[in-house]
Amino acid sequence: MNLRKKRTIVTMLVCCAFLAVSTAKAIAQQQNSQPNQGVPASALTTKTVQAVGYDVGTGSTKVDLIATDLGGGASGQAKVEIKSKADRASVDIDVKGLKPASSIGAEFLTYVVWVVTPEGRTGNTGELLLNKNGDGKLSATTPAQAFSLIVTAEPYFAVRIPSEMVVLQSQPRKGTQGRIFPVADYKLMKRAQYEKLENPLGMTPDPKTPLFVYEARNAVEIAKSRLADKYAPEVFTKAEGSLQLMDNSLQGKADNSAIIANARQTVQFAEDARAVSVQRQEAERIEKEKEAAAAKARSEAEAKASAEAAEAKRKSDEAAAEAKQKADAEIAAQESARKQAEEQRAQAEREKQQLRERLLEQFNRVLPTTDTDRGLVVNMGDVLFASGKADLSTDAKIALAKLTGIVLNYPTLRLAIGGYTDSTGSAEFNQTLSQSRADAVLSYLVTQGLDAGVLSSQGYGMTNPVADNSTTQGRQKNRRVEIVVSGEVIGKQIKGSQAPAGE
Repeated sequence: MNLRKKRTIVTMLVCCAFLAVSTAKAIAQQQNSQPNQGVPASALTTKTVQAVGYDVGTGSTKVDLIATDLGGGASGQAKVEIKSKADRASVDIDVKGLKPASSIGAEFLTYVVWVVTPEGRTGNTGELLLNKNGDGKLSATTPAQAFSLIVTAEPYFAVRIPSEMVVLQSQPRKGTQGRIFPVADYKLMKRAQYEKLENPLGMTPDPKTPLFVYEARNAVEIAKSRLADKYAPEVFTKAEGSLQLMDNSLQGKADNSAIIANARQTVQFAEDARAVSVQRQEAERIEKEKEAAAAKARSEAEAKASAEAAEAKRKSDEAAAEAKQKADAEIAAQESARKQAEEQRAQAEREKQQLRERLLEQFNRVLPTTDTDRGLVVNMGDVLFASGKADLSTDAKIALAKLTGIVLNYPTLRLAIGGYTDSTGSAEFNQTLSQSRADAVLSYLVTQGLDAGVLSSQGYGMTNPVADNSTTQGRQKNRRVEIVVSGEVIGKQIKGSQAPAGE
């Protein structure tokens, strides 16, 4: 089938679905998502847009929807109104001249409208269905009062993270009522996550069949390609069963409403299975890395213990021989004992220093670490937390899990966790935020197996800056969590090491 004919069929299919649900509200209302949702960073990319903080109670205002390179000659507008602070924002979207999603790639069947908040969170506000001319409308609501709008090509309507195939994005007009906000980088799903491994050319649509049917089949194929049948069988089985019900309805020539209901249920089950599968695979990867780090640390500790035992035996044998040879001379024997004691003390000190150096090297493989007179200071920059929040990111948890695998081999080590902020904001807010971040790190270390008795946490707010708070780079360095690792087993500061600036 040539591309033009295929596009014509898809357009007819979309038109059929559009007429069936043209008076309905958004299919999915504002499923606000955290940036990653357990999806590995390798599956995501980022993008930046501008958001509008809309005025409340002043009537409606409009923004333009501007086509990207993928959007071709499409155009559109969105009317936004917030009647009061207690109300959700109403959004009415009108799009003209948008090509079928399948023209972007065989894995894409529809378009979804997203709200993007200034914090980088995204929300699926519903499916944008097109008529044969490529025109479509969508009415939706969102709890956000400051946001940007984007339209993305998707394999089905119930996706949780927007794909990187952005076709339209909002742009304030000259008369748009509201305040412009920069948006933090928001996450987009890479196209490869939706490419069907078993069907790279896609399905051939039948214009007599509702679009939701193909979205359902697409969703099941994509979930299977993400190994949902292995990692989320309890949910994937439901998706397959629902797909069979849909196919039975088709073969039995059931009413379109029954077919669409089964198809939408299939899409939701399949998307749930895909998301659970991705999250479980990521958790499995983290656990394997943690086990590998712990095994390596145990191996090094065992090798060190064996070497120490051999060294101790050698010294004992030498001491016995020396004592036997000098038994007739008490003074010589006492002098030998004194020298041996000094050597043992020096050896013990050297072993502490060697262990400290080894721990410094191991910690630096996980997070930046400095040797100071307080102990080994592990620095967690603020990029491991969401802005202004105390929730640990996935990267932070991975790093702390690796750190725990090392520390567990030395039960006498003590960890003092300190939270610091820059000078932005009030002292009270910064004190609370720094304490919350320090407490979050302590709690996570306990869940990883560390004894709470060897841990402590303290928030220091904006005190003890390590850089100039008047610059962006300086403030970023000052927003940190430090873990000070100390204990008799690692002795004193390594000769020549320096404490961090500002401490």
